[in-house]
Amino acid sequence: MNDATLPDELTQLKRELSKLKLEANLRKSLSTQLEAQKKIADQAKEEALKKSGELEEVSNKLAKYLSPQIHEQIFSGKQSAEITSYRKKLTVFFSDIVGFTRISDELESEEITSLINFYLNEMSKIALKYGGTIDKFIGDSIMIFFGDPTSKGTEEDAKLCVDMAIEMVARMDELKGTWGKKFGLRNDLEIRIGINTGYCTVGNFGSDERLDYTAVGGTVNLASRLESLAESGSICISEDTHLLIGSHFKFAEEKEIDVKGYLRKIRYYQLDRDLSKNSNDVLQMKGNGFNISIDKGKIADEDYLKIRETLEQFAKE
Repeated sequence: MNDATLPDELTQLKRELSKLKLEANLRKSLSTQLEAQKKIADQAKEEALKKSGELEEVSNKLAKYLSPQIHEQIFSGKQSAEITSYRKKLTVFFSDIVGFTRISDELESEEITSLINFYLNEMSKIALKYGGTIDKFIGDSIMIFFGDPTSKGTEEDAKLCVDMAIEMVARMDELKGTWGKKFGLRNDLEIRIGINTGYCTVGNFGSDERLDYTAVGGTVNLASRLESLAESGSICISEDTHLLIGSHFKFAEEKEIDVKGYLRKIRYYQLDRDLSKNSNDVLQMKGNGFNISIDKGKIADEDYLKIRETLEQFAKE
């Protein structure tokens, strides 16, 4: 290396050094920016988790005010929050406590509140077990329907509704003796139930600010009327419901009533008060060319087994 080339090399070295310093500064700046972006991302994630937790909390609170089926439909996006309705075949259930006005006069408001909440909680658990859509509580009355927003078919919906009603009455029997101890009642609570099947208008009703998901129409009104006709501890169903599930249960003789808004008399049936005689006592079999219902209680056990074996053989052919 001679003295002539030394300044050029020094200049080159200075340039390389400047370049290295620039790259180091860029890396440092980039690292700082990445750390800042990571911090922002962590904050955003924390905020999102917080919002998610708040949304879940709100959702859980709303679940207390909505039937589970409707709650799921709304939060999954299947149900819109707008005024809309449609026609659909439903099985509608009404129940109330017999003599509730008298009971209200006997108890203090705090006792009535505790009694009603306990009673509605017991009935609601059964309704949800069978998949019923709890429409509303009206004091001591309950309105439930089957067939919307989900349905298992008109016949199965009606059967589930009656099965639910049977279990509710059975639960009230189990609670006998506890109403006096818990709530100071002189007599045990008894309920009555009315059930009807038919086309209803179902959907969101109300205003732009407040909506109520419910079912309306003559079918609903008749179910309510049948409930008021039912005896204490009994279940009354309409002719339309009976046509669907009559072979699965035992009923007393049909009755007729005049109902406002109907030109003809309305037939209805009361479920046999011996609620142990339900669908398990009726053999319902369908096959190629036959549809048979057999009342197990009216034939000997050995004859029943022979008949069932023969019918099962026919059904396989």
